[in-house]
Amino acid sequence: MNAASPAAEDRLSLKEWVDRFSGHVADLRYDDAAAMMDPEVNSFSTWTDIVVGVEHFVNAQWRNVWPTMTDFVLVTDKMRSRVSPDRLMAAVMVTWTSTGYSEDGTPFDRPGRCSFVLVRDSLDGPWRGVQGHFSLMRGVPQQSFGSR
Repeated sequence: MNAASPAAEDRLSLKEWVDRFSGHVADLRYDDAAAMMDPEVNSFSTWTDIVVGVEHFVNAQWRNVWPTMTDFVLVTDKMRSRVSPDRLMAAVMVTWTSTGYSEDGTPFDRPGRCSFVLVRDSLDGPWRGVQGHFSLMRGVPQQSFGSR
């Protein structure tokens, strides 16, 4: 095995993690997304300045935002990542596309970006999020009123 093989394997496992999380967001599968996070995950939030703990992340952020948009997809073909030398920690940056809705129900493009810090206990273990941050791109309306 050459030195490039582990990097490719890590990139694939990170892409799979992000794609799975993306599907959970799109389908409003809060419990499945929460299971991908560390119980003590940290984040910033639209609704709370600092979020500590997965239950707080789900209830103070995700349940307030995810139902207000549709067509959510994390765009992994533009994903950037870094992996620690021991391959047990990674930082991931990825953009997303989604549709938001104005107060009168008019749809608008709602693109954004997010970052995750992921850890795993062993090289064959699952990644779990210990930090996550989501923000809209510049100029995107800060509130979506949903269509669901």
